[in-house]
Amino acid sequence: MVRPIPAPRATVLDAEGRRLSPTTPERALALVAEGRADLVAKDPLAVRLHRSVHVPPPEPAAEESPPDHGDAPLLLHVCCGPCATYSVRRLRELRWHVEGYWCNPNIHPFSEHERRREHVAGYAERVGLPMHWDPEYRLVEFLRAIAGHERYGERCALCYRMRLERTAAEAAARGFQAITTTLLISPYQDQAALCRIGEEVAAAHGVAFFYENLRRGYAESRRLAREADLYMQRYCGCLFSEWEALDRDAPTGRRPSG
Repeated sequence: MVRPIPAPRATVLDAEGRRLSPTTPERALALVAEGRADLVAKDPLAVRLHRSVHVPPPEPAAEESPPDHGDAPLLLHVCCGPCATYSVRRLRELRWHVEGYWCNPNIHPFSEHERRREHVAGYAERVGLPMHWDPEYRLVEFLRAIAGHERYGERCALCYRMRLERTAAEAAARGFQAITTTLLISPYQDQAALCRIGEEVAAAHGVAFFYENLRRGYAESRRLAREADLYMQRYCGCLFSEWEALDRDAPTGRRPSG
């Protein structure tokens, strides 16, 4: 018996980034055309509503004890303060000994890079998170790496590799057992690419890449960020993502943030 191929569905997020029930591609594009949503991604299709939607909490399931990593040392690549809030808390719940690492050469301009870095530093001090800092601003290296690959997706994979490669090298040099990244919390980032690249660079440096779907904590991370009065950026970091976030006529039609 041949099973019918299910019709494609579009992902729908509310204004806070919460995942709602999927809809048809036609309905999703109609919401964008009516000015009620923004296009987040074309393939697979995803849109973000301009309003928040109350989603009733699920019925509580039988509580399971989270994995216990026995305070093994993990180096967390930190992309920004808001994404670090829930991520650090969750990793500590899993009994990792977490320390942070800052290496984000994609962030442009330099004033934006420093503003985000300063908010990470302040938050890290507040929650007792030891931080390690890349001493250089590697914007030229980043621009050279993505030259000819500026489109969304292509440049992002190269950006992930550059940041995670340096994280893995730092982890190996300092005796950490594993690495991961706060980028895993963002619904705007490609988790599959992050995992693939993270595992590749980690293995090359003799450490592990730890994966957990941190997106379930995205809305909570926004709440914690507002509570801590952290700077909430409006684009991922590079000049292309800034263009796409502010200009609806940008080539990819995507409006990402951190």
